[in-house]
Amino acid sequence: MTTPLIDSDHMRRVLGHFCSGITVITALGADGRPVGFTCQSFSSLSLDPPLVSFSPARTSTSWPLIRTADTFAVNVLGAGHAELSHQFARSGTDKFRDVRWAPGQFGAPILTGVTAWAECRLWAEYDGGDHTIVAARVLHLHADTDTDALLYYRGAYHIPAPVR
Repeated sequence: MTTPLIDSDHMRRVLGHFCSGITVITALGADGRPVGFTCQSFSSLSLDPPLVSFSPARTSTSWPLIRTADTFAVNVLGAGHAELSHQFARSGTDKFRDVRWAPGQFGAPILTGVTAWAECRLWAEYDGGDHTIVAARVLHLHADTDTDALLYYRGAYHIPAPVR
């Protein structure tokens, strides 16, 4: 049986019906300067041991720099962070320009105002076609229960409405 060809634009439109949060993965590079990228493909993976996963594109120039860091952070963007998401998605720019952050307990950059964050260490990497599937061990994490998350659904940003 042959595998049917799936048009990538069609796949993107169909799977865009699944709502996700937006994260920015950050670390301090070997030169001590912060580095990061926007990542939509993030999820909890395991409670024991505590693992999360995300999938950077194989074309990412930021992931190879982050991969070599001792620790990195997954920053879950808040409702007011659409422009921050765009800023960290661009290549060849100073992604940290005018961005406020502080080092976490393990040194990874935690962006100011995020709704949640987890400091992690690389656990494993797997082939994911045009992406790399990263499993990361969670070392420390925190959530701001007063900040709503920024959501991505059908190709656009959304802010969750209160459930009554």
